[in-house]
Amino acid sequence: MKMTLSLLVLLLLVGCSSPKGQYPIKEIDQEIVSGNFTRATELIDSLLAGGELNETQEYALRFTRDSLHRVKLDFNQTKDEIIGWIEKNRLFTPSDSLLDVWVQSKALEFRIIDGKKRYFRNAAPNIFRVNASSITLSSDTPRDFLLIEDFNRKTKSDTKGRYLLPAKTMRASYTLAVNTDAVPEGETLKAWLPFPRKDIDRQTEVRLLSTSQPDYILSDDQTEHTSIYMEQKAERGKPAVFKAEFLFTSQGEWFDLSEIEIKPYNKQNELYKTYTSEHPPHIRFSENIRKLADSITQGAQTPVETLQAVYRYIAANFPWTSALEYSTIANIPEYVIENRKGDCGQVTLLMITMLRYKGIPARWQSGWMTHPGEVNLHDWAEVYFEGTGWVPVDISFGRGGTIPIRPGREFFMSGIDSYRLYINSGFSGKFYPEKRYPRSETVDFQRGEAESGQWNLYFDQWKYKMELSYQ
Repeated sequence: MKMTLSLLVLLLLVGCSSPKGQYPIKEIDQEIVSGNFTRATELIDSLLAGGELNETQEYALRFTRDSLHRVKLDFNQTKDEIIGWIEKNRLFTPSDSLLDVWVQSKALEFRIIDGKKRYFRNAAPNIFRVNASSITLSSDTPRDFLLIEDFNRKTKSDTKGRYLLPAKTMRASYTLAVNTDAVPEGETLKAWLPFPRKDIDRQTEVRLLSTSQPDYILSDDQTEHTSIYMEQKAERGKPAVFKAEFLFTSQGEWFDLSEIEIKPYNKQNELYKTYTSEHPPHIRFSENIRKLADSITQGAQTPVETLQAVYRYIAANFPWTSALEYSTIANIPEYVIENRKGDCGQVTLLMITMLRYKGIPARWQSGWMTHPGEVNLHDWAEVYFEGTGWVPVDISFGRGGTIPIRPGREFFMSGIDSYRLYINSGFSGKFYPEKRYPRSETVDFQRGEAESGQWNLYFDQWKYKMELSYQ
């Protein structure tokens, strides 16, 4: 089974040759492929200690070692722990043959790590999320009730076919706390906390209220990821706490696809070229992508019909499951196709990739879903129709039972609710100020990022918390 980019591929990507040393890169790569994480780490440490590496080579080796740690954290469950969870929560003991069936179907994911089979940390509940995908779901979630209420209060806009939902103003308190003694005393800790964007029409009245440190830097939408940056010195015996409070207003919208007028795309336009292009490593027009997209859009004659075909296929065939950390997946859309499941960001990337391949501009958006009692990380997309503009699409919310409004669940094919916090207008971008070391989340930015003067601080070295109140 593949993990993240192999060390050999990583070195090729950063444009450096194999460093001189006792152990060649190919040997380290082979140990990784064979699941010998401890041995691979020892070989990497030997090269790092040799003092013969240039800066790029050292960076690649350290990130590879870091990636092994990330995979070990993600795959930390034993067979007995998987069975124990099922016995406790599903009240039966699965046989070895049933476990094998789940493995073959990709419902039960594992890695071989140092000669032992280790299952994904959320593998057990994921089994039943996949198997339950054919069950008709009800529309009695709190967020569905909120949507019904707001949809019935929508108003027309100046754009034909576009309707506005009632706006919601929220106050947020966001905290990132680095673990006690995560780094030596006196070392400078750097943190990037998520902050609302001001360049998205659906998000307005953004205002910073307070920060834990008097000195800070707002990125002001200069990059795809909007952040507030702060520093502080580590103190022995104390966690390093970074905190920001802010206000923002979010307003949902819905486009009636039967009313909007679609004009031919201007294919020489920079917008069209940018958002119909590949964006490696996760947006690639691979053979799998081309075959699947061509197959499910055979009868589509217009951009709207292509969107409908792709949206409906993904919603019906890829149930939601808890996801591996994105930084450990070499190509996310390929992973979704192979494993027949995915979380919000994974299916969003699959949808964006297929739409771009079919010549329809599509782009990433993400941040938080902010429904009362259901505040969490969330990803969605926008699709561009000439003559109408950017239309929101939340493929993840498109899965589930019917909703008693005119568009039903397909509201989310061309609409979005008012309970959102927009942070990202793209993925895998840069930060301002720029981050020196590898990101904990290499695709998205919702939980924050932290690093010291020595290296990145991964998610096991700090905690985050979002608290919302509604005005």
